[in-house]
Amino acid sequence: METTRVRWLRYGALVAFGVGFGYVEAAVVHYLRLALGPELVYDAPVRRVYLDLGLIRFVEPVRTLLIDPDLARAETAREAATILMLAAVAVLAGRRFWHGVAAFFIAFAVWDLTYYAFLRVLTGWPASLADTDVFFLIPVPWLGPVATAVVASVVVLAIASWGYLRPAAWESPTPA
Repeated sequence: METTRVRWLRYGALVAFGVGFGYVEAAVVHYLRLALGPELVYDAPVRRVYLDLGLIRFVEPVRTLLIDPDLARAETAREAATILMLAAVAVLAGRRFWHGVAAFFIAFAVWDLTYYAFLRVLTGWPASLADTDVFFLIPVPWLGPVATAVVASVVVLAIASWGYLRPAAWESPTPA
């Protein structure tokens, strides 16, 4: 019984972290949009397409998507810090390697889903799931419709939650 309580408590903590982090991310983007105004364009001209998967494209834009190269570097570093923080939480929440991987993807998916929800509340964007977004800047900008991120996050959240919450994942490892 104690294992079940701990399992759900840790899962709840991962979800809470993801929700809080989703709001922080939405607030950062809201601030950027207020500061940059109409110059921030996500569907910017592309110099080169590295890979086009239909619902997501990995591109080299004609110019930085964030107008100023210093701002673009800071935003890229912030994204790297985001992944680092998600990984740190996963290490704390996971019992073993694959359990930690599941924890990472739970926090990541909740963060991503709540980011779009909070951004909609704060800014009215996205107006629809067909709106183009920049998913990541690392190693190059990833562009695609918001629906791609939402559907991927829902699927990842379901699979990772199953992997994290299944009772076998919480059993003590047998000594070698």
